[in-house]
Amino acid sequence: MVGDGGWDRPELESLLAHALSLVSDAEAEALFTAHDAALTRFANSSIHQNVSERDATLRMRIVREARTGVATTNRLDDEGLREVVARASATLALATPNPDGAPLAGPIASTADPELGYVAATMRADPELRAAGARAVIAAGDAAQLESSGAFGTETATLAVANSRGMWNAHTVTQAKLLTVMMGESGASGYAQATAPDVRALDAAALGEEAADKASRSADAVDLEPGEYPVVLEEYAVATILEYLSWMGFSALAVEEGRSFMELGQPIMGPNVTIWDDGLDPLGLPTAIDYEGVPKQRVDLISEGVARAVVHDTATAARAGIASTGHGLPAPNAFGPIAWNLFMAPGSSAKEVMLSGIERGVWVTRFHYVNVIHARRGILTGMTKDGTFLIEGGRITRPIRNMRFTQSIPEAFSAIEAIGSDTRLVAAEYSGITARVPALRIARFAFTGATAAEAGA
Repeated sequence: MVGDGGWDRPELESLLAHALSLVSDAEAEALFTAHDAALTRFANSSIHQNVSERDATLRMRIVREARTGVATTNRLDDEGLREVVARASATLALATPNPDGAPLAGPIASTADPELGYVAATMRADPELRAAGARAVIAAGDAAQLESSGAFGTETATLAVANSRGMWNAHTVTQAKLLTVMMGESGASGYAQATAPDVRALDAAALGEEAADKASRSADAVDLEPGEYPVVLEEYAVATILEYLSWMGFSALAVEEGRSFMELGQPIMGPNVTIWDDGLDPLGLPTAIDYEGVPKQRVDLISEGVARAVVHDTATAARAGIASTGHGLPAPNAFGPIAWNLFMAPGSSAKEVMLSGIERGVWVTRFHYVNVIHARRGILTGMTKDGTFLIEGGRITRPIRNMRFTQSIPEAFSAIEAIGSDTRLVAAEYSGITARVPALRIARFAFTGATAAEAGA
């Protein structure tokens, strides 16, 4: 760990070297992950739980004659290491040869600043600090006569990888995340989220006011008939779309298997769309290496609407005859590489100005329950949530009940009329993907009906 306490480099080097020394007559990889996480939860406008978890895990991957065995343990004493190597060896003996299996990465040293993405203030965050943030959010809800729920979490995570080919890399990062949902009478609902490596960058009071304002304006929503409408998508909604674009098509394996919308070298979105992945950018949540130990590279995925590249791990890179871009997941991994640190280039529009000229449209705060309908065509379906509004005559006029959308994202992103000048870092709820994105105004977006809950089903 950088800074105070935790796992330092000599300690990790000794642990991983000892684990590798227990493997004979085969190649081996030792993947170490450690998490020191704490979470303060609040519901019904009261703090009700403070939990913390510390864990350190070693995953051994052993490779011989195109066979692979993997086993994991959180027992890091000598007996635990011997036992995990024995289990990985036993799995290897039973494995079917796989010539396309992931090879071990070569010894590529990370040149990233060891302090990148690590903030001591976040590592030291205590329950009192998180409680103060939660209370600030709750106070904003109370002032608007709304019920507040949410969570304030802080985490320090260490990743270290060594293998028998001489690979050794490690990196420690921190993350703080605060989110809330506020609810009130007549269906009022509002959402806000903030995340950063530095807990001091989170303004809990402002976040509470954002959610309260959205909830206060969303009461007494009315129905809107299904159809295609111009939309303004807030940053939360745009980040969810990029998350699912990553799952669907930014992976080299997805392209190999013919299930990606990425037609490399071809225009697939409008010329005002540029999207990339960069684990070393401090404006995101940096991560210097992947789970194979490979240093991360910036990958320009879509440049001015043209599909330029996809992310690689060691397996897809070997088949393509190129170097891994540092996007590998832990073995065994059938999903392929993943773009974790996404960015979308901003434009020149203020979010409020995007309303101008829309005679009848929809303002979307965020999406949830999103699913892939057709990965090759980039079609998603999902629901709006926590602040959906009707736009009439260039202004927001009233809240509308949540709508289901079914939309090809490459088609929608070919009809972007304005892009916000500011960007926001948004963390996905479950996947771990982050995206720094602007708000978007899109000329056409297909809504296919009310959600089941809204329709009374």
